[in-house]
Amino acid sequence: MPEVPVEDEEAKMSTITDGYFEEEYYISAEDAGEFLIELGEQFRDSDEITITGDDWEMPFAFGEPIELDIEFEGDGEPELEIEVELSGRVEDKVPNLE
Repeated sequence: MPEVPVEDEEAKMSTITDGYFEEEYYISAEDAGEFLIELGEQFRDSDEITITGDDWEMPFAFGEPIELDIEFEGDGEPELEIEVELSGRVEDKVPNLE
């Protein structure tokens, strides 16, 4: 599973399955590449991913399609943003009420 690089591995893990969660990391290009490769392998192999951080893990079952946004700003300091947005998988089909 993709794991955000951390310094202290001894913290107790908590599982995030509801509520709101957001973290931002500043890591090396090499670490970002490894994270994205591991995440991509999970996308390829399953419709469930698990991401872990220093003291948390987040399992997530997703559906199709996956939204991929690529944004480039070239004025002043150039910036490239790549965003992947996943919708949660719906387990049960909605009944037809006709």
